[in-house]
Amino acid sequence: MWLIVGLGNPGYEYAWTPHNLGFLVIDLLAERAGIRVERPEAKSYVGKGRIGHHDVALAKPQTYMNLSGMAVSDLAQRYEAAPDRILIVVDEAALPWGSLRIRERGSAGGHNGLKSVIAALGTDEFIRLRLGVEPGYPVGDLAAYVLHRMGKAERNAAVELVAFAADAVECVVTDGVRRAMNRFNRRAPEPGADS
Repeated sequence: MWLIVGLGNPGYEYAWTPHNLGFLVIDLLAERAGIRVERPEAKSYVGKGRIGHHDVALAKPQTYMNLSGMAVSDLAQRYEAAPDRILIVVDEAALPWGSLRIRERGSAGGHNGLKSVIAALGTDEFIRLRLGVEPGYPVGDLAAYVLHRMGKAERNAAVELVAFAADAVECVVTDGVRRAMNRFNRRAPEPGADS
């Protein structure tokens, strides 16, 4: 069984903030697979189903970002998920908007949600998919930036990035992490590249 966890913050006020892209990816995966992510379990909302021919549990921790590890650790135990079958989806302010990076392991890179997960699991040997949300302008308070409500242009960009990330998650599950890394790891698209 794959455990796929999107990190974010619960509550309407956080719904369309850069910090909640992990939740948005889980929502889209659930919609595509016909999974209802609403059962309260392990400090999270969870739904079980299939992606391709693989059993998956989709989860959105309700602990707030910086305490996500408590939920992920509990979920990993409940579903007996080995680290190489845990995939964490998270925003990343150190990557340009629109970029995506899949890694099989690694440090938290300053991300408090990932720090919490690594500490709770006692390992950094789990798959993570980072979605770039770096502002394209100087920001005095990065924490405030990742918690700001996105405007229309940012939402449109987020919708595209979330769809690309959901494709990447599906590829990890069905074709393996290496193939997904080769296919989906990308820098931010160049302005006007599609025109």
